[in-house]
Amino acid sequence: MDLNLAGKHALVCGSSQGIGKACALELASLGANVTLFSRNQTALEAVKTELDTSQGQQHNVLVADFSQPEQVKTAINNFITEQHSFEILINNTGGPAPGLAINSDANAFVNAFNLHLVSNHHIVQALTPNMKSKGYGRIINVISTSVKQPLNGLGVSNTIRGAVASWAKTLANELGEFSITVNNVLPGATATARLDAIIAGKAKKQNISIEQATINEKNIIPMRRFAKPEEFAAAAAFLASPAAGYITGINLPVDGGRTSCL
Repeated sequence: MDLNLAGKHALVCGSSQGIGKACALELASLGANVTLFSRNQTALEAVKTELDTSQGQQHNVLVADFSQPEQVKTAINNFITEQHSFEILINNTGGPAPGLAINSDANAFVNAFNLHLVSNHHIVQALTPNMKSKGYGRIINVISTSVKQPLNGLGVSNTIRGAVASWAKTLANELGEFSITVNNVLPGATATARLDAIIAGKAKKQNISIEQATINEKNIIPMRRFAKPEEFAAAAAFLASPAAGYITGINLPVDGGRTSCL
């Protein structure tokens, strides 16, 4: 199986922590040159020191606030002009605040749409010309299992993640002829700061301890545990590899079996 990414350049968004960081580490371990992209330069510089360089990889840092799509567009276009282009893209951004859809302000949907879809779209438009010229492209969107089965208490997230999934499937149809694949990887409960915040919120709402809320969450997962970020990253890295060249337009849950639908 060909998982070698030597000579490939990967842009990993939201890579200062959690799933994004794990993806960056995994891609670098397979030989990719990785550019870390988020709004926190200090955190990115720290992650950069952890990336594998044993195969001569050169890693970079790019900074922009994904809640400001025009800032993201300017940053990526300037970087490509001055530096290089990419064959691999990991779109990843922290999710909207939890809450019921019916109670959410309309602006919360607009802001989430900009954060997740519009910023992603600017990046894809900047990167696809090089992918077409190289005859190799891997666009991987980190979304949520909510695109298959909406999650209670995540009204804005459910809505926007669904829009991103539909956008990605459309792109897969449009870009397939250029050997560019577009896939979504759907994390379930993954041991990150985001999950900690969600569990803390549920504990407060249900008036139970965080420990009990954690047990409750694990009990609805067939594997009875949370995913490690590295386990999610392995799935994303496979889809980025040459071995996954004929897989496109899919939604791949990495959730320990929690999603009950097919």
